[in-house]
Amino acid sequence: MNIPSNLKYTKEHEWIKVEGDIAVIGVTEFAQGELGDIVFVEVETVGETLEQGETFGTIEAVKTVSDLYLPVSGEVTEFNEALNGTPELINKDPYGEGWIIKLKITEPAQLDQLLDADAYTAQIGA
Repeated sequence: MNIPSNLKYTKEHEWIKVEGDIAVIGVTEFAQGELGDIVFVEVETVGETLEQGETFGTIEAVKTVSDLYLPVSGEVTEFNEALNGTPELINKDPYGEGWIIKLKITEPAQLDQLLDADAYTAQIGA
Protein backbone atom coordinates (compact mmCIF):
# COMPACT_ATOMS: atom_id res chain seq x y z
CA MET A 1 0.00 0.00 0.00
CA ASN A 2 1.22 3.46 -0.91
CA ILE A 3 1.48 5.87 2.04
CA PRO A 4 3.67 8.78 0.91
CA SER A 5 6.00 10.06 3.62
CA ASN A 6 5.71 13.71 2.47
CA LEU A 7 2.01 13.93 3.44
CA LYS A 8 0.12 14.24 6.74
CA TYR A 9 -2.93 12.11 7.51
CA THR A 10 -6.12 12.14 9.58
CA LYS A 11 -7.60 9.25 11.51
CA GLU A 12 -10.58 9.55 9.12
CA HIS A 13 -8.27 8.72 6.15
CA GLU A 14 -7.81 12.12 4.52
CA TRP A 15 -4.36 13.23 3.41
CA ILE A 16 -3.01 16.77 3.21
CA LYS A 17 -0.07 18.17 1.26
CA VAL A 18 1.01 21.68 2.22
CA GLU A 19 2.38 24.08 -0.41
CA GLY A 20 3.02 27.40 1.37
CA ASP A 21 -0.29 28.47 2.94
CA ILE A 22 -2.32 26.34 0.51
CA ALA A 23 -3.08 22.69 1.18
CA VAL A 24 -4.18 20.00 -1.24
CA ILE A 25 -6.52 17.44 0.34
CA GLY A 26 -7.77 14.02 -0.74
CA VAL A 27 -8.50 10.57 0.60
CA THR A 28 -5.88 7.89 1.13
CA GLU A 29 -5.29 4.79 -0.95
CA PHE A 30 -6.55 2.77 2.02
CA ALA A 31 -9.82 4.77 2.11
CA GLN A 32 -10.54 4.45 -1.60
CA GLY A 33 -9.82 0.72 -1.36
CA GLU A 34 -12.29 0.34 1.51
CA LEU A 35 -14.93 2.41 -0.30
CA GLY A 36 -14.61 0.57 -3.60
CA ASP A 37 -15.54 2.15 -6.93
CA ILE A 38 -16.07 5.90 -6.45
CA VAL A 39 -19.08 7.12 -8.44
CA PHE A 40 -19.61 10.69 -7.21
CA VAL A 41 -17.90 13.40 -5.16
CA GLU A 42 -19.83 16.40 -3.86
CA VAL A 43 -18.20 19.52 -2.47
CA GLU A 44 -20.45 22.55 -1.95
CA THR A 45 -18.14 24.38 0.45
CA VAL A 46 -15.90 26.27 -2.02
CA GLY A 47 -15.55 29.82 -0.71
CA GLU A 48 -16.47 28.81 2.85
CA THR A 49 -14.18 28.93 5.88
CA LEU A 50 -14.51 25.78 7.96
CA GLU A 51 -13.01 24.51 11.20
CA GLN A 52 -10.76 21.46 11.57
CA GLY A 53 -12.88 18.29 11.61
CA GLU A 54 -15.89 19.85 9.88
CA THR A 55 -17.43 18.10 6.88
CA PHE A 56 -16.37 19.69 3.59
CA GLY A 57 -18.13 17.27 1.24
CA THR A 58 -19.16 13.70 0.58
CA ILE A 59 -17.78 10.84 -1.44
CA GLU A 60 -20.11 8.23 -2.88
CA ALA A 61 -19.13 4.70 -3.79
CA VAL A 62 -21.32 1.95 -5.22
CA LYS A 63 -22.33 0.72 -1.75
CA THR A 64 -21.95 3.71 0.58
CA VAL A 65 -21.70 7.48 1.04
CA SER A 66 -19.04 8.89 3.38
CA ASP A 67 -18.43 12.38 4.73
CA LEU A 68 -15.13 14.11 4.03
CA TYR A 69 -13.52 15.90 6.99
CA LEU A 70 -11.19 18.88 6.98
CA PRO A 71 -7.73 18.03 8.40
CA VAL A 72 -7.09 21.68 9.39
CA SER A 73 -9.11 24.89 9.54
CA GLY A 74 -9.22 27.10 6.47
CA GLU A 75 -11.05 28.43 3.44
CA VAL A 76 -11.96 25.94 0.73
CA THR A 77 -10.62 27.66 -2.40
CA GLU A 78 -10.97 25.04 -5.12
CA PHE A 79 -12.68 21.76 -5.99
CA ASN A 80 -11.04 19.35 -8.42
CA GLU A 81 -13.53 19.78 -11.29
CA ALA A 82 -12.08 16.73 -13.07
CA LEU A 83 -13.89 14.61 -10.46
CA ASN A 84 -17.27 15.74 -11.85
CA GLY A 85 -16.79 13.66 -14.98
CA THR A 86 -14.32 11.09 -13.72
CA PRO A 87 -14.69 10.47 -9.96
CA GLU A 88 -12.80 7.20 -10.43
CA LEU A 89 -9.60 9.30 -10.55
CA ILE A 90 -9.67 8.86 -6.76
CA ASN A 91 -9.45 5.08 -7.24
CA LYS A 92 -6.73 5.32 -9.90
CA ASP A 93 -4.54 8.08 -8.45
CA PRO A 94 -5.64 9.10 -4.91
CA TYR A 95 -2.49 11.16 -4.21
CA GLY A 96 -2.25 12.81 -7.63
CA GLU A 97 -5.04 13.51 -10.12
CA GLY A 98 -7.58 12.28 -7.56
CA TRP A 99 -7.09 15.22 -5.16
CA ILE A 100 -10.40 16.66 -3.95
CA ILE A 101 -9.97 20.25 -2.68
CA LYS A 102 -7.48 23.03 -2.12
CA LEU A 103 -7.60 24.95 1.14
CA LYS A 104 -6.12 28.24 2.35
CA ILE A 105 -4.89 27.26 5.81
CA THR A 106 -5.91 29.57 8.66
CA GLU A 107 -4.48 27.55 11.58
CA PRO A 108 -1.09 26.12 10.50
CA ALA A 109 -0.33 24.90 14.05
CA GLN A 110 -3.07 22.27 13.58
CA LEU A 111 -0.78 20.44 11.14
CA ASP A 112 1.20 19.25 14.17
CA GLN A 113 -1.88 17.31 15.36
CA LEU A 114 -2.01 15.16 12.21
CA LEU A 115 -0.45 11.74 11.69
CA ASP A 116 2.79 11.22 9.81
CA ALA A 117 3.13 8.28 7.41
CA ASP A 118 4.44 5.90 10.10
CA ALA A 119 1.62 6.71 12.53
CA TYR A 120 -0.99 6.37 9.79
CA THR A 121 0.51 3.05 8.68
CA ALA A 122 0.29 1.81 12.27
CA GLN A 123 -3.32 2.98 12.55
CA ILE A 124 -4.50 1.02 9.52
CA GLY A 125 -2.34 -1.97 10.40
CA ALA A 126 -0.43 -1.96 7.12
